[in-house]
Amino acid sequence: MRQALKIIIEAAPGFHWMGEATNGIEAVDFCVGNSPDVILMDMQMPRMDGVEATGIITTNYPGIGILAITAFSSEEFLVPALRAGAAGYLVKDAEPTEILGAIQAVHDGNAAISASVSQDLIRAIRDAHEVKSNNANRHGTMALSDRELEVLRLLARGLNNPEIAATLHLSEATVKAHLSRAMAKFGVRDRVQLLIRATQLGLVELHMD
Repeated sequence: MRQALKIIIEAAPGFHWMGEATNGIEAVDFCVGNSPDVILMDMQMPRMDGVEATGIITTNYPGIGILAITAFSSEEFLVPALRAGAAGYLVKDAEPTEILGAIQAVHDGNAAISASVSQDLIRAIRDAHEVKSNNANRHGTMALSDRELEVLRLLARGLNNPEIAATLHLSEATVKAHLSRAMAKFGVRDRVQLLIRATQLGLVELHMD
């Protein structure tokens, strides 16, 4: 699988393959002295699995985007990967164009979820919402402004920053600022975590086609 990914990435204009690791420990060690923009992280590896490695890397190297790639599309693997900080999740049978598009999306700070696992994500979030929303509301979270909520709802519909900006007649910088403030209020590190948190609180409904 690593060799297949290497061939796909090296053949694509604008992409550069920096190296590879055979387990989670090697993946973490690779980040020392290297500055990859995106890591394609397998979830099942010896010595240290992808979830643990993702958590360590996103904590210590927040500038590195993690794209989980695995043979399993179930929420058993999906949700822990996203909670650990992965910005995207692909199954291994994804087409090369989907893989490259997901890498670019994560590099650009956007979420990337395979269509084949979107229903698992929606179901997992809805289940978590039923269990946790009352508790979350009791503890309370700083309220979003009307504009932040508008931006968040458009994000949940799958719009990117330029599309949100055009819809609301805002600059892209303003959209980014609204999302950054929303992430700060919810205490999350990226858009995926923001959408999960907002859905748990019943603020948005996640739409993934």
